[in-house]
Amino acid sequence: MKLFRFLRSPDPSKVGWPLPFQNRAAPGVVLGDKHLDVSASGFDFDRTFFTEGQKPLEDWLDRNEASCPILDAASLHFCEPVVEPSKIIAIGLNYRSHASEMTSDVPREPKVFMKATTALAGVSDPVKLPPGSLELDYELELAVIIGKMTRHVSVADAGASIYGFAMMNDYSEREYQKKREGQWVKGKSCDTFAPLGPYVVPARSIDPTNLELNLSVNREVRQSGSTRDMVFSVFDIVANLSQYMTLLPGDVITTGTPSGVGMGFSPPRFLRAGDSVEYRISGLGSARQTVIE
Repeated sequence: MKLFRFLRSPDPSKVGWPLPFQNRAAPGVVLGDKHLDVSASGFDFDRTFFTEGQKPLEDWLDRNEASCPILDAASLHFCEPVVEPSKIIAIGLNYRSHASEMTSDVPREPKVFMKATTALAGVSDPVKLPPGSLELDYELELAVIIGKMTRHVSVADAGASIYGFAMMNDYSEREYQKKREGQWVKGKSCDTFAPLGPYVVPARSIDPTNLELNLSVNREVRQSGSTRDMVFSVFDIVANLSQYMTLLPGDVITTGTPSGVGMGFSPPRFLRAGDSVEYRISGLGSARQTVIE
C-alpha cells in the first residue's frame, strides 16, 4: 500500500505557494493498480498516523474499500505526502561519486544539515526561483520517513524506526549556499525546495540498499546512480542522527545524491525558468517538475 495526498480541484493560478496545501489536500492510497480516495476514513498522514502504523487504515479499507472513489492517477495533483514533519534533515556528500565530482574526501561520518519545513512541496508543484537566483541546482535523493519516536538507537535496530521511503529532490541555490556567508541552510530552504513524493512506500516493500536513481533536465540525462554507492546506509544515518536528536514520527531524512548535479559540470549547468526536471527512483514512482520565476 502506497500513501499519497492530492488536491481535489487545483487552481492553476494559485499552484506553487507561498505555503504547502496541507489544509486542502486529501489522503489517498494505491492498492494494486488503483488510486483510492480514503478521505472518508478520517485518517491523514501526520505524526499520529505514523505513530500508530497503517493497520488501522488497513482495517478500515477491509470494510470500506468498495465505497472509496477511484482516482485518475494521470490527472492527480500530488501534494506532499507527509503532514507537517517536525524537521527535514539532510545528509551531504553521501555518495562516493558525488564526493568525487565535488573533489571532496569521502566523509568519515554523516554530514548533517537541515532544510526548513516550509520548503516542503508536492511533486506536482512547480519549483520556484527565489529572488536573484542564478545558481539553482537539483539533487535527487532517497528520503526516509520515520515511523516512531527514536533516540539512541543502534544500527542493527534502526530499521524498526523507519516507516517507509519516498523521493525527494533536494533543490539548492548554490550562490545562497556557498557565497552568502557559507550558510547551507539558506541555500536549501527556499519555498518549494523540498518536493516529496509522489508516494510514501512502506519499508517492508523496499530494499533501500539497491535502488536506481535517474534524473533528466529537458530530457537530457544528468544523474544515473544507485544507493549501492552510498557511503552511509539509511540504517547508519538513522542510528547516527538519533545520538544527537530525537527523531519523531513523520520526520523526513533525505540521504544524499549521486553524481551529475549541475554544480559538478565544468562550466556548471544550473536550472533556469522554463526548464523541465524529470526523475525517478525504482519502486518509489516518478515525477516531472517545471522551474518558474
